[in-house]
Amino acid sequence: MRVLIFQHTAGEHPASFTDHIAAAGDSAHVVHLYKGEAIPDLALFDAAIVMGGPMDVWEEEAHPWLRPEKRAIAAWVESGRAYLGVCLGHQLLVEAMGGSCAKMAVPEVGVMPMMLTEAGCADAVLSRLPGANVGPVRVMQWHGVEAITLPEGTTLLAENENCPVQAIRVGARAWGVQFHPEITDDLCAYWMTDPGNRAAAIEWLGSAVAADQFAADSAAHVPTALQNSAALYAGLRAAALEG
Repeated sequence: MRVLIFQHTAGEHPASFTDHIAAAGDSAHVVHLYKGEAIPDLALFDAAIVMGGPMDVWEEEAHPWLRPEKRAIAAWVESGRAYLGVCLGHQLLVEAMGGSCAKMAVPEVGVMPMMLTEAGCADAVLSRLPGANVGPVRVMQWHGVEAITLPEGTTLLAENENCPVQAIRVGARAWGVQFHPEITDDLCAYWMTDPGNRAAAIEWLGSAVAADQFAADSAAHVPTALQNSAALYAGLRAAALEG
């Protein structure tokens, strides 16, 4: 299976998804949009994963590649092929399909719980998360924007008090998750090497010390995150092969 990946900044790469793709015997083609790389022929791929980034979904003047990316996402989803959006990739799915996003009053940063909805517990992908049907699922959050208006045909799959739209499915095979399931050892520390990410963390958490502590504390969550990303990729892969 061939997986198309959109990457928006050096610091937020596919991380654990790279290992899951290789372990399944699949191949990945990463498009570094922030470097000006062109979007390839979508017909060459079976599934798409769109990663996060420090930019906001509406910052098209500062990041003009957002416009063709949104068009590509809309075309991909309308074709009925399997899609997984992570954080910014989730927000891009919302906007590309006719919904809207806005800044949060209080950014959501850290390892926090979310609950699957009834639809989420029955979903082909989200229901695979370990413990999804028995209680809260703990996930890594790092975002200051949230989905406000959902596209037509969207199913809400997970929520929490801080951000009511944690995971969605648009149509039959397009999933978006607001959280970061892809983290591996030292990834959050690596994120901090990206100036945009580090500036956002300091602003949201109040100090450089708090931002560095967040990166250090993320290590304890890595085993759970690896289970979550493996489950999500397995579900995405099954959906792609069924399609």
